[in-house]
Amino acid sequence: MSIVRTCPGLYCGRTEREDLSWSECGACPRGYRTNSSSYCMPCDDDPTLYDWQYLGFMVLLPLVLHWFFIDMVSVGKGKESVIMQHICALIEVVSGTVAALLVLPPTGSITLRVCTPEALSDWYTLLHNPQPDYKETLYCTQEAVYPLYTIVLLIYAFSLMMTISLRPWLLTWSSPSPGRKAIYCALYFYPILVLIHTVAAGLIYCSFPYIIIIISMITSASHFSIKIDQSAPALLISSITNSRNLIILLGHWVVHAYGIISLTGFKELWYLSLVPAPALFYILTAQFTDPMKIHND
Repeated sequence: MSIVRTCPGLYCGRTEREDLSWSECGACPRGYRTNSSSYCMPCDDDPTLYDWQYLGFMVLLPLVLHWFFIDMVSVGKGKESVIMQHICALIEVVSGTVAALLVLPPTGSITLRVCTPEALSDWYTLLHNPQPDYKETLYCTQEAVYPLYTIVLLIYAFSLMMTISLRPWLLTWSSPSPGRKAIYCALYFYPILVLIHTVAAGLIYCSFPYIIIIISMITSASHFSIKIDQSAPALLISSITNSRNLIILLGHWVVHAYGIISLTGFKELWYLSLVPAPALFYILTAQFTDPMKIHND
């Protein structure tokens, strides 16, 4: 490479032309990112374990929301139909994820070539367009974390397409068909997830292990709090003998373990022994936190 003058700003770069000359400073093409010498280099890094865990979290969000709304609108309905809808939601999200991986380079493969995020600012290049000599702004907005930003949008788009294609057919085939409203819920929460990702993708990338752990603890406590009998034996027995409660409890434990692994990266596996701690803590202390008892005292 011939030595050229570096560009202002963090993300402005130069691309090599066919005549081996270099372009003016500007945004790098899609799939490229500027280096310290202001050359636009292709994104050829292998995704780290943390990158895959981040994508797993973003895929887990719509899946859990699907299952939550299916379960909420189908309370007291046929178990077989509800289970089929849960399986259908899993197929929708998984197929949407695979489709997004296949269309991104290398096309036809579920592997990815990425530009590894190096700082929080990499997710918000729009906020770092330089203004040399305080005159005209040099627009260098680009996807510096290619394709970790756009792949989530693709996953949600493909998953929503699968939802509106498969779920109505399943509900028409099954009669009676509880859970029709769950499709409308998906039409609401997917745009909300897209909006959240568009605005807070970088913040989520940096903090999703903590988000998983905190949310799993809150939802676990919420699950136990709706029980009428808050005594420790009743909570423990209902969690073991009731299949629905057992599945919900195990699901919380799996999500909690995922958050711990994302945080430690398989280096401190003994932390997994703390997975049942939130549930056990609630069961053992619920009888001491009855609002009516506190009010009477």
